Amino acid sequence: MNVGVKQDRGSIQVDTNECKGCGLCIEACPPKVIHLSDGLNHFGYRTAAYAGSGCTGCGICFFACPEPGAITVLRLDPAVLARAASPEFAGKEAAA
Repeated sequence: MNVGVKQDRGSIQVDTNECKGCGLCIEACPPKVIHLSDGLNHFGYRTAAYAGSGCTGCGICFFACPEPGAITVLRLDPAVLARAASPEFAGKEAAA
């Protein structure tokens, strides 16, 4: 694990059939890891998309979204994060 690099604590999934591209989640996201996609869904909307890293799992995007079910926030288990940050794990990762 690199020193000074924050590990992701969560992730989001966007249901492109529900998202209307209003941008409220983009404005609400503290680490700014959500953007509008270049492509259109079948309704003709540019939907929200996750950048792929940097999510804190805070869920603010979920609460800002007016469409029920458009955003799912996945939070990583704190025990898994602690184990991944441990020196023993870093040694095993380098050996693999």
